[in-house]
Order: sequence, then structure tokens, then C-alpha cells
Amino acid sequence: MRRILSGLCVALCLALPLVWAGCASTPTRESTGEYVDDSAITSKVKAQLGADKILSVFQIGVETYKGVVQLSGFVNSREVAEQAVAIAKKVGGVREVKNSLVVKPQ
Repeated sequence: MRRILSGLCVALCLALPLVWAGCASTPTRESTGEYVDDSAITSKVKAQLGADKILSVFQIGVETYKGVVQLSGFVNSREVAEQAVAIAKKVGGVREVKNSLVVKPQ
């Protein structure tokens, strides 16, 4: 019985780091917590952009990875793009905003 318990303890000690590693982030992969945080940031940015009278008419894509928000889509002026960036920067948890918005020629 003592050998069985010792073997189980050793197996558990070897397996736990593998379980914890599954929740850790890497340079190319988010942790579970980061994914949840980024999803919340994306939702908040989309809500703020949708609440703006000028920006609500544009379909602006929002993606977040480790607190960095990327805006994409088409707008009709540089000022509108800058307004979208300014709104995204005000959302809590946003570390940086990458502007990939394209200004359509008039």
C-alpha cells in the first residue's frame, strides 16, 4: 500500500506542471485568462464604437491579442480613423491600438 501511495504521489508531482503549463501563455499563444480579458476588451471597444454617432455607420473590425487592439475596415476620412483609435485607447485594459483602417477615396 505504501508503494502504491508513493507511486501516485510521484505521478501527481510529475503531472501537475504539465497541467499548469496548459494555462500559461507563450509568445504566440494566450493564456486562458488573457483570452477572457481580450474578449472583454474587444466587446467593450465594439460597444464604444457602436455608440458613437459617426463611427456607428462604419463596419470596423476589432481584434485583441494580449491587450493590443487592432482596428480594421474602411472609413471615409483620416479624422474618423483617428476618432476610432482615440475611443479604443480609452477602454480599460487596452495597452496599444494598431490602426489598420483604410480611408476610402472620395
